[in-house]
Amino acid sequence: MAVTNERVAGREFLKPLYRDDYFPDAVLDKGREILLRLCERIEAERPADLAALYVLTAAATVEFNLLEAEFEAAGSGIETVAREEIAEDFWFVASAYGFADADVEKLIAPREW
Repeated sequence: MAVTNERVAGREFLKPLYRDDYFPDAVLDKGREILLRLCERIEAERPADLAALYVLTAAATVEFNLLEAEFEAAGSGIETVAREEIAEDFWFVASAYGFADADVEKLIAPREW
């Protein structure tokens, strides 16, 4: 399923991280795919409220937790800059789908990074 939200379709997820050689593109690509799958789920399931949105974002956050091992294996990690960028992209997604009042910490509540 392709994302139909124009704001999302035009977004370059994790863009600042791609410009930093510390973060391997192959792992960033997987992170970008997690965010795009989140968007597809939001479009398919159309969460009615923040609680329903948080369920979807929690699942995507768990996927990012699993990526940490791949970052580490490549000599990288989800550290301060990456944490902030990932969180910003989660908030962007929430906002793009009409949840601008979402709490970013609740969006990524199960994070281990």
